[in-house]
Amino acid sequence: MGLSISVGILADLLENDPESAERFDEDFAAANRRLIAAGLPPHVEPRTLPPLESRARIDGLPYSFIHYLRRAYAHRVTTPDWMATPLPDGVDPTEDETLEDVAGMFESHLLCHSDAEGFYLPVDFEEVIFAEQDEADLPGGMLGSSYRLLEELVLVAPALGIALSNGQLSDEEASRLTAISEGEESLYREIESWLLLYESARLSIAHKTAIVFG
Repeated sequence: MGLSISVGILADLLENDPESAERFDEDFAAANRRLIAAGLPPHVEPRTLPPLESRARIDGLPYSFIHYLRRAYAHRVTTPDWMATPLPDGVDPTEDETLEDVAGMFESHLLCHSDAEGFYLPVDFEEVIFAEQDEADLPGGMLGSSYRLLEELVLVAPALGIALSNGQLSDEEASRLTAISEGEESLYREIESWLLLYESARLSIAHKTAIVFG
């Protein structure tokens, strides 16, 4: 079992599994209630999409992998010239004090998100949106912005040795990152997580479709 991360899910389900699509209509309605309450425009999830071409080789991760990336982000925020090195085997990234401190500020869209469900929406807002205490219908209990997620991924990229040009990932660099993750080299957990989330955020913004954790 692991974390699946997808874009364009409603369009795909409407074509291949209409019954499951109904559940996502309800989930997006719950998300829109929170957006509207925050004074933001509702998100209209596309019901048809062209093929979405991701340069990530996978559409899911072991649950632990994203925590390695979150740890790297937290250190990069607090120490701008920090460079990641592989965590020793047996060290749990979730127990990192810097990660705990930065996550506790509830400002990061990468850090403040469910590990198992929920949305990043292609709506430009600064603060993570949380469900009210009496609301149980918002998947994951939090909403993130695909725009902020992409910004945070760009910020952490240098700490992982990822080369970007004005925030853009070249095909050549994407191929290099894929080779690292396939070979389980060095920072492969962080890099595999980064590439999947970066590609998801890029496609989410370009096609105005949600990133869905499941």
